[in-house]
Amino acid sequence: MSYINALYTSLMKKRLSAIDAYAQNAGKIQHEQWESLIRKALRTEYGEKYDFAKIQTEADYRERVPVISYTELRPYVERLMKGENRLLWPGPIKWFSKSSGTTNAKSKYIPVSKESLLDCHYKGGMDMYALYLRSHPTSRILGGKTVSMGGSLRPWPENPNIRCGDVSAILTRYLPFWAESRRIPKREIALMEDWEKKLPMMAQATMKSDVRSLMGVPSWILIYLEKVLEISGKQNLHELWPHLELLIHGGVSFTPYRKQYEIMLGPSVHYLETYNASEGFFGIQDIENEDMLLMLDYGVYYEFILAEEWGKDHPKAIGIEEVETGRNYALILSTNAGLWRYMIGDTIVFTSLRPYRFRISGRTKHYINTFGEELMVDNADKALSEACAKTGAEIADYTAAPVFLDSSRQARHQWLIEFKTLPNDMECFGNLLDSALKSLNSDYEAKRSKDLLLKQPQIIALPAGTFYRWLKQKGKLGGQNKVPRLSNNRDYADEIIAISKKEA
Repeated sequence: MSYINALYTSLMKKRLSAIDAYAQNAGKIQHEQWESLIRKALRTEYGEKYDFAKIQTEADYRERVPVISYTELRPYVERLMKGENRLLWPGPIKWFSKSSGTTNAKSKYIPVSKESLLDCHYKGGMDMYALYLRSHPTSRILGGKTVSMGGSLRPWPENPNIRCGDVSAILTRYLPFWAESRRIPKREIALMEDWEKKLPMMAQATMKSDVRSLMGVPSWILIYLEKVLEISGKQNLHELWPHLELLIHGGVSFTPYRKQYEIMLGPSVHYLETYNASEGFFGIQDIENEDMLLMLDYGVYYEFILAEEWGKDHPKAIGIEEVETGRNYALILSTNAGLWRYMIGDTIVFTSLRPYRFRISGRTKHYINTFGEELMVDNADKALSEACAKTGAEIADYTAAPVFLDSSRQARHQWLIEFKTLPNDMECFGNLLDSALKSLNSDYEAKRSKDLLLKQPQIIALPAGTFYRWLKQKGKLGGQNKVPRLSNNRDYADEIIAISKKEA
C-alpha cells in the first residue's frame, strides 16, 4: 500500500467503521437523521405550516406531511430564487441544481444548501474513495488525476446572487482544495456551456496528464474518450494513460455500456457505481460487482412507496426497516436542503438488507404499462444486454415506446436503438430480446402470450448520432442529460424517428 493510501485509509478508519455499522443500526441511524432534520426546520415556513414542533414520531410525520412532487415544490423554489429565506430550510439557499431527470422543455430547479453540499455530496465523495481503497489497498489512484465530466453553472437572470446549473457543475465550482487539486480539466473548461466546443478542449487539456480515474455519465464519457483518441491519434487509451484504473459512473444504468468500456479500457480497469443526483448523494458501490450500498447518514431520511401505491392520492410509505428485497419502490426523500417527503421519481429494488444494498430499477414515469405489462428500465437493460451478448451487438443508446392498436397497426413495443455494432442477425436479436423480457417480467410474458395482445417487438436501427442530434435539438447536450429509456406515449419516439429520417 502506498504512503498516501495508508494515510487516507488511516484518516478514514473511524468513518469506515461507521459505514460498517449500517448493517446492524439502520433504523436507529435513520431515526437520528429524521429527528435532526425536523428539529432544524421547526422555524421554517414549511415547518410551521405542518407544525413540525408537534410531530413526535415518524408515524406522525407521515400522517401530517404530504408526499409531494415538483409541482408542489416549485412555488417555494421560485420564491427562494428571488431571495426569500427560511422557507424550506433555516439557512440561505444560494445554489439550485437543474435537474436532469427529464428531457422536457421545462426544467426543475432543486435547492442545494451548504449542509447538503458538505454533509451529503462531498461526504459521499470522501466515502467513495475510502471504500474503494479498502477494497483495493494496492491502488495508485491518488497519485494521479481524475477527469470529471460536468455541466455548466450560471447566475439566475432575476437574481445574480443565485447560481443554477447541473449538480456536477455546482460540485466542481465549490470543490474543497483536496479534491480540486486532483481534478482536471481546469474549471474554465469544465464549466463551459457549449458542449461541442468543450469536448475537444477537454480532450486537449487532459490527454497528456497522468489520468488514473474517470468520473461521469457513461454515455458522455464514451463520447469524450472517442474525442481523446481522435485528437491524440492513439489506438489505445493506455498508450496515453498507462496508470488508468477506475471508472466512476452514475446517472444511467451501466449495463448497456459495459461491453464498450471493457473493449476500450481493457481488463485492468475497475468500475464503481454511485447514485449522486440533484437531490443528494444516496448510494455507493462499496464492493465491486455488488449492488450499491444505501448511505444512511448524509442528512437524508428515506421512505419507500411500493409500485402498486404509485399515483394514489395518499400513498402508503414505509421506513427502512420495513422494506423487502425484490420489490420496486419509489424513493421518497426528506433532506438537509429542505426537501420534505419529496418523490424524486426514481425507483429502486433492494437486493440485500444487511447491509441495505440496492439497484436503480427505473423511473416512476419512465416505464411502459400501456397494456398492463409493467415493463421497467431494469428489465429492458438486462434483456438488451443478453440479446447483445448472443448476437455480437453493441448499443450506444436506446429508447422504447408503445405502438397503439388501431385499424392499421397491431399493438407492440417499438425499440429505437442506435447500435455501435449491429447484431449479426437482426431478427434473432429481436427474438432474443423478446424472450429475455418474458423471462424477466411475468406481466410482459402474459401480455405476449400467443400474440393475443402484444405482438413481437419491432426493432428500428437508427443512424449513428441520432440521439446526439435529438438531445442537441432539445438543448440537452452534456452534463447529466440522458435519453429517457421507456415511455408510455410516443412523444419522444416520434421526434427521434423524424430526426433519423432526415439523416437517412
